[in-house]
Amino acid sequence: MADPTTLRDLALEVARAVAPEIRRLAGGTPPDGTKSSATDLVTVADRWSEQQIVTRLLDARPDDGILAEEETSLAGTSGVRWIIDPIDGTTNFVYGLAGYSISIGAEIDGEPVVGVILDPALGNEFVAALGAGATCNGTPIRVSGQSDLAQALVATGFGYQADRRRNQAVVLVEVLPRIRDIRRGGGAAMDLANVAAGRLDAYFERGLSPWDLAAGTVLVREAGGTIGDLDGNPTDGDFVLAAPPELRDALAELLRSVRADQA
Repeated sequence: MADPTTLRDLALEVARAVAPEIRRLAGGTPPDGTKSSATDLVTVADRWSEQQIVTRLLDARPDDGILAEEETSLAGTSGVRWIIDPIDGTTNFVYGLAGYSISIGAEIDGEPVVGVILDPALGNEFVAALGAGATCNGTPIRVSGQSDLAQALVATGFGYQADRRRNQAVVLVEVLPRIRDIRRGGGAAMDLANVAAGRLDAYFERGLSPWDLAAGTVLVREAGGTIGDLDGNPTDGDFVLAAPPELRDALAELLRSVRADQA
């Protein structure tokens, strides 16, 4: 059986190896194409980062599976699967804005056990392993513990399709007066890391992918938070709510009332 802390340390080592080049390229790498829409950008740096991460992980653990954003998919035979977003927040990366990250998660037999989110712009390393807690730059982190919905600082993100964005804007019109404020960071992985660190009280979004969530899920849970759909069940990304236990139910009720999970 693989040890989550050993996998965590490997993921951090790999992310650290890739981060300096990603930081150097930020703001100077134009889009190389698009994916789901004209606003869903991809660059040569995304592909380079994925290739580097996958190669380094498989050099260390050749029997593991891989699922990565830029189309790398390997079944593996060890029971361990790495779930990788080589640059989460590519639009921020292209524009040279902070908020992009390298996100590496790992599952053992389908259970999320490792989360590493490295912020090349600011140098922050968010790290967690199942049962071992969560840290930022080696210091333990916890979710905020906010319980008052009216005082909650909540992050969200928007889809790439115009109709979905329009619907999500309508949801915000209803949500914004009921909370402290909204933040839009531009990267789901960093938003989840910031919830884990108590820098945001909560985060919700519809339409994420496994690589957006894998590492952040472990970070939030190990920092004492909850993450799932509006009913608290595990989520594949169709709708995601991350929050402290004290805030989750009230925020879920608000989001349900405005049909945020259908926007």
